Amino acid sequence: MAQALKINAAPRAAQGTSNNRRLRHTGWFPGIVYGTGKPNQMVQVNEREFRKTLQGHSSEHMLLDLEISGQNAIKVLLQEVQHNSLTGVITHADFHEISMTEKIRVEIQVHLTGLPVGVSQGGGVLEHLLREVEIECLPGDLMEAINVDVSALNVGENLSVGDIQLDKAKYTILTDAELAVAMVAAPTVEEAKPAEAEGAAEPEVIKEKKPEAGEAKDAKDAKDKPKAKAK
Repeated sequence: MAQALKINAAPRAAQGTSNNRRLRHTGWFPGIVYGTGKPNQMVQVNEREFRKTLQGHSSEHMLLDLEISGQNAIKVLLQEVQHNSLTGVITHADFHEISMTEKIRVEIQVHLTGLPVGVSQGGGVLEHLLREVEIECLPGDLMEAINVDVSALNVGENLSVGDIQLDKAKYTILTDAELAVAMVAAPTVEEAKPAEAEGAAEPEVIKEKKPEAGEAKDAKDAKDKPKAKAK
Protein backbone atom coordinates (compact mmCIF):
# COMPACT_ATOMS: atom_id res chain seq x y z
CA MET A 1 0.00 0.00 0.00
CA ALA A 2 1.31 3.45 -0.91
CA GLN A 3 2.46 5.49 2.05
CA ALA A 4 0.74 8.89 2.14
CA LEU A 5 2.89 11.91 2.84
CA LYS A 6 1.72 14.60 5.23
CA ILE A 7 1.21 18.17 4.03
CA ASN A 8 0.13 21.08 6.23
CA ALA A 9 -2.04 23.86 4.88
CA ALA A 10 -4.07 26.82 6.11
CA PRO A 11 -7.41 28.24 4.93
CA ARG A 12 -7.09 31.05 2.38
CA ALA A 13 -9.61 33.84 2.33
CA ALA A 14 -8.04 36.41 0.00
CA GLN A 15 -8.25 35.62 -3.71
CA GLY A 16 -7.24 37.31 -6.93
CA THR A 17 -3.99 37.84 -8.83
CA SER A 18 -2.61 40.64 -6.63
CA ASN A 19 -3.38 38.81 -3.38
CA ASN A 20 -1.82 35.59 -4.68
CA ARG A 21 1.29 37.51 -5.73
CA ARG A 22 1.65 39.00 -2.26
CA LEU A 23 1.15 35.55 -0.75
CA ARG A 24 3.99 34.08 -2.81
CA HIS A 25 6.32 36.85 -1.63
CA THR A 26 5.84 35.56 1.92
CA GLY A 27 7.01 32.05 0.98
CA TRP A 28 3.54 30.52 0.63
CA PHE A 29 1.60 29.58 -2.50
CA PRO A 30 -2.15 29.29 -3.17
CA GLY A 31 -3.95 26.01 -3.71
CA ILE A 32 -7.41 24.56 -4.01
CA VAL A 33 -8.94 21.37 -2.62
CA TYR A 34 -11.64 19.85 -4.83
CA GLY A 35 -14.05 18.13 -2.47
CA THR A 36 -16.28 15.13 -3.02
CA GLY A 37 -19.88 16.20 -2.50
CA LYS A 38 -18.87 19.42 -0.77
CA PRO A 39 -17.68 22.91 -1.79
CA ASN A 40 -14.13 23.42 -2.99
CA GLN A 41 -11.79 24.94 -0.42
CA MET A 42 -9.11 27.58 -0.92
CA VAL A 43 -5.87 26.87 0.95
CA GLN A 44 -2.31 28.14 1.20
CA VAL A 45 0.80 26.01 1.62
CA ASN A 46 4.33 26.83 2.76
CA GLU A 47 6.55 26.27 -0.27
CA ARG A 48 9.69 25.34 1.67
CA GLU A 49 7.90 22.65 3.72
CA PHE A 50 6.09 21.40 0.62
CA ARG A 51 9.33 20.95 -1.34
CA LYS A 52 11.02 19.27 1.62
CA THR A 53 8.17 16.75 1.95
CA LEU A 54 8.23 15.86 -1.74
CA GLN A 55 12.02 15.77 -1.98
CA GLY A 56 13.25 12.54 -3.54
CA HIS A 57 9.92 11.73 -5.17
CA SER A 58 9.87 11.73 -8.97
CA SER A 59 6.12 12.12 -9.48
CA GLU A 60 3.83 14.97 -8.51
CA HIS A 61 0.72 12.74 -8.75
CA MET A 62 0.91 11.52 -5.18
CA LEU A 63 -1.32 10.39 -2.34
CA LEU A 64 -1.19 12.88 0.54
CA ASP A 65 -2.59 13.40 4.02
CA LEU A 66 -3.62 17.06 3.90
CA GLU A 67 -4.00 18.70 7.30
CA ILE A 68 -5.78 22.05 7.08
CA SER A 69 -5.55 24.16 10.25
CA GLY A 70 -8.56 23.55 12.50
CA GLN A 71 -9.82 20.60 10.47
CA ASN A 72 -9.36 16.85 10.39
CA ALA A 73 -6.79 15.46 7.95
CA ILE A 74 -8.18 14.30 4.61
CA LYS A 75 -6.82 12.02 1.92
CA VAL A 76 -6.05 13.92 -1.27
CA LEU A 77 -4.40 13.27 -4.60
CA LEU A 78 -1.90 15.89 -5.63
CA GLN A 79 -3.16 16.45 -9.16
CA GLU A 80 -1.16 19.36 -10.52
CA VAL A 81 1.64 21.68 -9.41
CA GLN A 82 2.24 24.83 -11.43
CA HIS A 83 5.61 26.59 -11.53
CA ASN A 84 6.90 29.94 -12.72
CA SER A 85 8.63 29.11 -16.01
CA LEU A 86 11.51 31.53 -15.31
CA THR A 87 12.14 31.22 -11.56
CA GLY A 88 10.79 27.73 -10.85
CA VAL A 89 8.77 29.08 -7.90
CA ILE A 90 5.57 27.13 -7.21
CA THR A 91 2.60 29.29 -8.19
CA HIS A 92 -0.37 26.98 -7.51
CA ALA A 93 -1.37 23.42 -6.61
CA ASP A 94 -4.52 21.36 -7.07
CA PHE A 95 -5.57 18.75 -4.49
CA HIS A 96 -8.44 16.30 -5.05
CA GLU A 97 -10.08 14.74 -2.02
CA ILE A 98 -10.50 11.00 -2.53
CA SER A 99 -12.06 7.94 -0.95
CA MET A 100 -9.73 5.05 -0.24
CA THR A 101 -12.42 2.61 -1.39
CA GLU A 102 -13.06 4.20 -4.80
CA LYS A 103 -10.79 3.76 -7.80
CA ILE A 104 -9.04 6.77 -9.30
CA ARG A 105 -7.61 7.49 -12.73
CA VAL A 106 -4.14 8.98 -12.89
CA GLU A 107 -1.20 9.29 -15.27
CA ILE A 108 1.90 7.43 -14.12
CA GLN A 109 5.46 7.99 -15.33
CA VAL A 110 7.16 5.22 -17.31
CA HIS A 111 10.82 4.55 -16.47
CA LEU A 112 12.96 2.44 -18.81
CA THR A 113 15.39 -0.02 -17.23
CA GLY A 114 18.14 -2.15 -18.74
CA LEU A 115 20.38 -1.71 -21.79
CA PRO A 116 18.85 -3.07 -25.01
CA VAL A 117 20.92 -5.66 -26.90
CA GLY A 118 20.20 -3.64 -30.01
CA VAL A 119 22.18 -0.81 -28.44
CA SER A 120 25.03 -2.76 -26.81
CA GLN A 121 25.54 -5.19 -29.70
CA GLY A 122 23.81 -3.65 -32.70
CA GLY A 123 24.85 -0.04 -32.30
CA GLY A 124 21.23 1.15 -32.30
CA VAL A 125 19.73 4.11 -30.47
CA LEU A 126 17.12 3.74 -27.71
CA GLU A 127 14.18 6.13 -28.14
CA HIS A 128 11.77 6.79 -25.24
CA LEU A 129 8.51 7.58 -27.04
CA LEU A 130 5.84 7.54 -24.32
CA ARG A 131 6.67 8.83 -20.85
CA GLU A 132 3.31 8.45 -19.09
CA VAL A 133 0.41 6.02 -19.20
CA GLU A 134 -3.03 6.41 -17.65
CA ILE A 135 -4.10 3.74 -15.18
CA GLU A 136 -7.06 3.07 -12.90
CA CYS A 137 -6.55 1.71 -9.39
CA LEU A 138 -7.43 2.16 -5.74
CA PRO A 139 -5.58 5.03 -4.02
CA GLY A 140 -3.77 2.59 -1.76
CA ASP A 141 -2.20 0.86 -4.78
CA LEU A 142 -0.97 4.06 -6.39
CA MET A 143 2.67 3.96 -7.53
CA GLU A 144 5.02 6.78 -8.47
CA ALA A 145 6.36 5.16 -11.63
CA ILE A 146 6.18 2.02 -13.74
CA ASN A 147 9.53 0.37 -14.47
CA VAL A 148 9.73 -1.25 -17.89
CA ASP A 149 12.64 -3.54 -18.84
CA VAL A 150 13.85 -2.89 -22.41
CA SER A 151 17.01 -5.03 -22.31
CA ALA A 152 15.58 -7.62 -24.79
CA LEU A 153 14.91 -5.10 -27.57
CA ASN A 154 16.88 -5.55 -30.80
CA VAL A 155 17.39 -2.99 -33.55
CA GLY A 156 14.05 -2.22 -35.19
CA GLU A 157 11.98 -3.62 -32.32
CA ASN A 158 9.65 -1.69 -30.03
CA LEU A 159 7.84 -2.18 -26.74
CA SER A 160 4.20 -1.10 -26.64
CA VAL A 161 1.78 -0.24 -23.84
CA GLY A 162 0.27 -3.71 -24.20
CA ASP A 163 3.64 -5.22 -23.23
CA ILE A 164 3.64 -3.52 -19.80
CA GLN A 165 3.15 -6.11 -17.09
CA LEU A 166 1.01 -5.00 -14.12
CA ASP A 167 -1.14 -6.90 -11.64
CA LYS A 168 -4.48 -6.98 -13.47
CA ALA A 169 -6.31 -7.51 -10.19
CA LYS A 170 -5.16 -4.07 -9.05
CA TYR A 171 -4.46 -2.04 -12.18
CA THR A 172 -6.24 -1.30 -15.43
CA ILE A 173 -4.18 0.42 -18.12
CA LEU A 174 -6.39 2.90 -19.99
CA THR A 175 -3.85 4.10 -22.55
CA ASP A 176 -4.09 2.58 -26.05
CA ALA A 177 -2.27 -0.78 -25.96
CA GLU A 178 -0.88 -0.26 -29.49
CA LEU A 179 1.08 2.88 -28.62
CA ALA A 180 4.86 2.38 -28.60
CA VAL A 181 6.60 3.17 -25.33
CA ALA A 182 10.18 2.66 -26.52
CA MET A 183 12.05 1.41 -29.58
CA VAL A 184 15.59 0.78 -30.75
CA ALA A 185 16.25 2.69 -33.95
CA ALA A 186 18.91 1.66 -36.44
CA PRO A 187 22.17 3.62 -36.26
CA THR A 188 22.35 6.57 -38.58
CA VAL A 189 24.99 6.13 -41.30
CA GLU A 190 26.00 9.07 -43.43
CA GLU A 191 26.38 8.22 -47.11
CA ALA A 192 29.91 8.79 -48.31
CA LYS A 193 30.18 11.13 -51.27
CA PRO A 194 31.81 9.50 -54.35
CA ALA A 195 35.46 10.45 -54.46
CA GLU A 196 36.47 12.62 -57.36
CA ALA A 197 38.73 10.94 -59.87
CA GLU A 198 42.28 11.58 -58.86
CA GLY A 199 44.46 13.26 -61.41
CA ALA A 200 41.61 13.88 -63.79
CA ALA A 201 42.96 16.01 -66.57
CA GLU A 202 41.24 19.30 -67.24
CA PRO A 203 40.09 19.83 -70.84
CA GLU A 204 42.84 21.38 -72.92
CA VAL A 205 42.06 24.82 -74.25
CA ILE A 206 43.67 25.41 -77.67
CA LYS A 207 44.59 29.01 -78.17
CA GLU A 208 45.67 30.68 -81.39
CA LYS A 209 49.43 31.07 -81.45
CA LYS A 210 50.58 34.62 -81.53
CA PRO A 211 53.23 35.30 -84.18
CA GLU A 212 56.67 36.36 -83.10
CA ALA A 213 57.72 39.94 -83.65
CA GLY A 214 59.70 39.14 -86.83
CA GLU A 215 57.02 36.89 -88.23
CA ALA A 216 54.43 39.59 -87.68
CA LYS A 217 56.50 42.09 -89.70
CA ASP A 218 57.03 39.66 -92.62
CA ALA A 219 53.36 38.88 -92.69
CA LYS A 220 52.52 42.59 -92.84
CA ASP A 221 55.03 43.25 -95.67
CA ALA A 222 53.63 40.35 -97.65
CA LYS A 223 50.15 41.73 -97.27
CA ASP A 224 51.13 45.23 -98.32
CA LYS A 225 53.24 44.09 -101.31
CA PRO A 226 51.33 44.57 -104.60
CA LYS A 227 50.48 41.37 -106.46
CA ALA A 228 52.11 40.79 -109.88
CA LYS A 229 49.81 41.14 -112.87
CA ALA A 230 49.55 38.25 -115.18
CA LYS A 231 50.97 38.91 -118.64
